[in-house]
Amino acid sequence: MTSGKNGLTYADAGVDIDAGNELVDRIKPAAKRTARPGVMSGLGGFGALFDLKAAGYEDPILVGATDGVGTKLRIAIDTGLVDGVGIDLVAMCVNDLVCQGAEPLFFLDYFATGKLETDVAARIIEGIAEGCVRSGCALIGGETAEMPGMYPKGDFDLAGFAVGAMERGTALPEGVSEGDVLLGLASDGVHSNGYSLVRQIVKYSGLGWDGDNPFGEGKLGEALLTPTRLYVKQALAAVRAGGVNALAHITGGGLTENLPRVLPEGLGADIDLGAWELPGVFKWLAETGGIEEGEMLKTFNCGIGMMLVVKADRADALTAVLEGEGETVARLGTVTAGEGIRYTGGLL
Repeated sequence: MTSGKNGLTYADAGVDIDAGNELVDRIKPAAKRTARPGVMSGLGGFGALFDLKAAGYEDPILVGATDGVGTKLRIAIDTGLVDGVGIDLVAMCVNDLVCQGAEPLFFLDYFATGKLETDVAARIIEGIAEGCVRSGCALIGGETAEMPGMYPKGDFDLAGFAVGAMERGTALPEGVSEGDVLLGLASDGVHSNGYSLVRQIVKYSGLGWDGDNPFGEGKLGEALLTPTRLYVKQALAAVRAGGVNALAHITGGGLTENLPRVLPEGLGADIDLGAWELPGVFKWLAETGGIEEGEMLKTFNCGIGMMLVVKADRADALTAVLEGEGETVARLGTVTAGEGIRYTGGLL
């Protein structure tokens, strides 16, 4: 029995299923761009299928990684410049995968918001698809969650999940030894770590996101939203060329914390801080925030987004391979006996 009043609907509670369906239809072309050998199903199913044999693997080991974009999202939300954060999301996951020696195969995303705005969500997911295209993995599924009461108007959160594979016996790091050479690949800015500190520094500076960029062209918010660089195809080319013993993605913890993750017990490294030019964004952050060199090195990538540990007799050849793939390469130092990272020269 009813009282004659109109019944409530899910839309009345703040969840619009039709908008969700519209979003899926809009992003299907973007997902289709990411298709690669091994993909067996498109978007819309309860699960996504992937055929490892069709991808060319004989005795594969699977590798998984998950990550987010962190408080960089706050800048994207506040400025409305959301197109690049999907690239960030993919990069944070697949750059980790490749450090294990794995090729990223497929990616899934989780997008949560209080009220689904189809255009904004589509721009974000189209960015995710672009990141997948650049790294050679397929966007084969995901979840869009509309959760009224959980997020303020306009807010959203992102998480990503990447799965890769490698043939058994090829996992990295492997064979790292004293005398190995450290090659650093240039970053495209702050990437996706340290943004809680970045936001504090911007607040302290008195600048707004729409203010002029004090360390380059354009607006400050736009500059700080430069997407994380994807190193997958370049790193895999170096691995396949031979002589790479380890890779370290320089994320939270900077050079100081991430390189030791791939060094065996008893080994450390000497790094020459004069081997590369500190990008302008980091100079500005350090000067404006009064940040000491040690804090910079364990908070930000400081201009080096990926590090390779390579055999000394392969360093020149691998530098040529990486430069041929479009990377800016710096020879940073060597692996040494005795644990810990020892810096020489000056960063600031």
